[in-house]
Formats: sequence, C-alpha cells, structure tokens
Amino acid sequence: MGRLLTLKGVKPHGFTQWPRDNFYLYGVIEHLTGDSYFYEYSHLDSCCFQLFINQVSQRFADSVVILQMDRGRFHLSAQLDWPENLIPICQPAHSPELNPIERLWEYIKGQLRWENCLSLDELRQQVYAILAQMTPTVIASLASWDFIITAISRCN
Repeated sequence: MGRLLTLKGVKPHGFTQWPRDNFYLYGVIEHLTGDSYFYEYSHLDSCCFQLFINQVSQRFADSVVILQMDRGRFHLSAQLDWPENLIPICQPAHSPELNPIERLWEYIKGQLRWENCLSLDELRQQVYAILAQMTPTVIASLASWDFIITAISRCN
C-alpha cells in the first residue's frame, strides 16, 4: 500500500489483495513404530477426507487403525463412509496436545521457520524434503509421549 499520484479528482484503482495458494497435507502416524502415510490434497473438506480415509484403509488393510482426530467439521461429517478397519476417535475440543501427529506438524513448521519460498511449489518441495528425511525412528521420537504410551499399555 502506498500513495499514487493521479489527476485531481481521479481516484486510483488497483489490485491490493495478495493471491493465496494452498495445499493440504493429510497424514497418519503410528506413534510407537513411526510408520506413516501422507497424501496431499487441494482442499480441506469432507470429500478429500473421505478419499484419504479410503487410502489409509487400503494402505493398512491388514490392520485395525484407530484414527485420532480433532473436531474439524470435515472429520465429523455425517456423509463420511468409514471403512471397517478404521475406528475414528475425536479428541476433546481445543486440545491439540493430545494428538501425537501435532508434534510432527510442529516439527515440520519449525524446520521451515526462516524459509522464504517464492512459490507454492518451492514450499511443497521443502515440505516433502523434510518428510523424506524423517525416518520412522524420528517420527516415533516426536510422537511417543510417555502419557500416551502409558494409556495404551493400560488398555491392553
């Protein structure tokens, strides 16, 4: 924003809205082993989430997956058709610290803190480079909180 010189009585017109592009990275992690699955979508909505849970179900077809989620509107849509091997669990509202994957997102954001990407593709490449370097051991170390492991061991 700034001043623009025009003729007296002429109001300048200009485009002042910055263009915004997005991509959404959906992900699941197994907090003990560090096994993970990520997939990129163009939107954060129930249609894309349905595609994602279908992919997770196929990827882990031989397992029963407990999918812990926040209370995002797209997570709770009545239109979702949950595969039989996925069990959805919603954490309490306003409590991201209870979800192990939140530490992974925090770690990725921390790696990008001082980066200044000139395009969305450049940001995407950097995010995927960080994910490529993350071994299952690193993911497990980020997500294996003592209180989560204790709670799961007491459920068995």
